[in-house]
Amino acid sequence: MKVALFVPCFIDAFYPEVAIATLELLERFGCEVDYPLEQTCCGQPMANSGAQAEAAGAERVFARAFSGYDYIVGPSASCVNHVRDHFTAIEQTDAVRKVRESTFELVEFLHDVLGAREFPWAEFPWRVGLHNSCSALRHLKEASVSEIAGPVFSKPLALLENVKGIEFVKPARPDECCGFGGTFAVTEEAVSVRMGQDKVVDHVSAGAQYIVSADMSCLMHQQGCAERMSADIRFIHIAQVLNGARE
Repeated sequence: MKVALFVPCFIDAFYPEVAIATLELLERFGCEVDYPLEQTCCGQPMANSGAQAEAAGAERVFARAFSGYDYIVGPSASCVNHVRDHFTAIEQTDAVRKVRESTFELVEFLHDVLGAREFPWAEFPWRVGLHNSCSALRHLKEASVSEIAGPVFSKPLALLENVKGIEFVKPARPDECCGFGGTFAVTEEAVSVRMGQDKVVDHVSAGAQYIVSADMSCLMHQQGCAERMSADIRFIHIAQVLNGARE
């Protein structure tokens, strides 16, 4: 199985340890992983701001860099959602459609494609609050949501519950947005900050020592809020936990 590692630009710039954990985790499960050096941004920031024409250049580079792989895997639901559902600034050739269809977020790739359920090397002896991003919930359908009646499920939880020593605590509003949203966080700063503060308080009140998420952008936003509130809580990406990080 030939897998291309897609590292979102903000992870590459600020959280390279998340990219490294993703690579190591995929290799633990026997994937042949390649890192296309030509890759840059997938075009999501421009597209989200309505700058469709400006997104075309980034999308064209992405499609060229990731052509020819069985799977493209990245540790960010919002970026993967852009590629799969909104990657439309360029001509939709067969090659572009193949890239879009082959792109998976790390959690869904582990859960759905690899069927991973055992992580014998992983131990995380902390009380954890799980944060599922809006993109992971409402676009990639990685967990059930409270506003829709139906079976209750959570792919991130199905993976994390196999980590030794981990204890889960549940906030009062587990699937509420944390307030991050790229452009939204800039244009509606006060609303974004208050939503982030509310999310942090919800997890702290539930007894969480760590907030774990598959979206580092949400964790980045919440961590900034927590530091300014002097809240006693830490943040870590799910890839790091599943790969064996202890803190």
